[in-house]
Amino acid sequence: MISNLNNHVFTSESVSEGHPDKVCDQISDAILDECLRIDPTSRVACETLATTDNVIVAGEITTKANLNIEKIIRDVIKEIGYTEQDCGFSYDTVKITNLIHSQSSDISLGVTENTSLFGNQGAGDQGMMFGFACDETEEYMPLPIFYAHKLLKKATELRKSKTVDFLRPDAKSQVSVEYDKNNKPLRITAVVMSHQHNESITRKELETFLINEVIKPILEPTNLLDENTKYLINPTGRFVIGGPNGDTGVTGRKIIVDTYGGMGRHGGGAFSGKDPSKVDRSAAYMARYIAKNLVANNLCKKCEVELAYAIGVAEPISIYINTFNTSKYNYKELENIVRNNFDLTPKGIINTLDLLKPIYKQNVNYGHFGNKAVSWEKIIKLNLN
Repeated sequence: MISNLNNHVFTSESVSEGHPDKVCDQISDAILDECLRIDPTSRVACETLATTDNVIVAGEITTKANLNIEKIIRDVIKEIGYTEQDCGFSYDTVKITNLIHSQSSDISLGVTENTSLFGNQGAGDQGMMFGFACDETEEYMPLPIFYAHKLLKKATELRKSKTVDFLRPDAKSQVSVEYDKNNKPLRITAVVMSHQHNESITRKELETFLINEVIKPILEPTNLLDENTKYLINPTGRFVIGGPNGDTGVTGRKIIVDTYGGMGRHGGGAFSGKDPSKVDRSAAYMARYIAKNLVANNLCKKCEVELAYAIGVAEPISIYINTFNTSKYNYKELENIVRNNFDLTPKGIINTLDLLKPIYKQNVNYGHFGNKAVSWEKIIKLNLN
């Protein structure tokens, strides 16, 4: 129950690497990584669909790499943990259909530097991309999505380390946080966790395990749990059938999980399976980089950045910065700081963030943002002149 009429509750969800849509994201990004490993100039737009013992890959790829698509797919599925033949989706029994073809020459014309109408590498598509950051966590991520991710990462560690033998790969989490009128986190009101399991464990046993071995070890240190926090564990009562056998997966359907859990807008473009010439991905990473550095440099406490592009054009057609009344700088001053510190052309973004490397599959799970090890999460000192 909300303790004050001026307070509000915000909820974010996460999904595990065994979730059907995340299976597809990982396959698409594994194919992208293999292309970039051999040929950094590869143009990749790879889509995956997964259902009961079937995977279909399609899209447009132009690369010098000699791809063993079937091996890439089976390796990803095995790594996730789909190895039991009785669960309806296993790396060694899945049927693979490959419908990949080459990139449109018309698109290539506009995004290649020496053939572009404007003489520069243009954006791979039109659209708007958003980045977001706030000071709620050390990672400058919103608290609900950050801890929803951490719960599933912990469960996956226990599953993959063989600490327990009853967890299967598919899982989802939700964390609900109560905020006061000044948007300060006060308490966690509810935690929802649905985890696929085998037949050997009862729902009550699973509930006890997840609360005591996953939820409390992760959330108690926040001091946001209290006696009124609700725990909803596998609320359907049973979750044996899961993964692509229980629900068809498609690349790019978890865009809010991938970003900020709904706290901060999204331009609509998915990330996975796309090389960095596609600003859907690279400019969203840059927008996060900008927003995080504006907060980390104490220019504001909360920030949303929008970058908008036209296909084939290098410079963004607009920049929008919203600090939610947490900055002493006005919009024009912040825009000038951004333009003076960040190269926002596709080529500039790729060079700044070093995006032509096979780094994507390893960063596809538990959100694309908040991992301090990746280039778009680095904190730099901004020139304010």
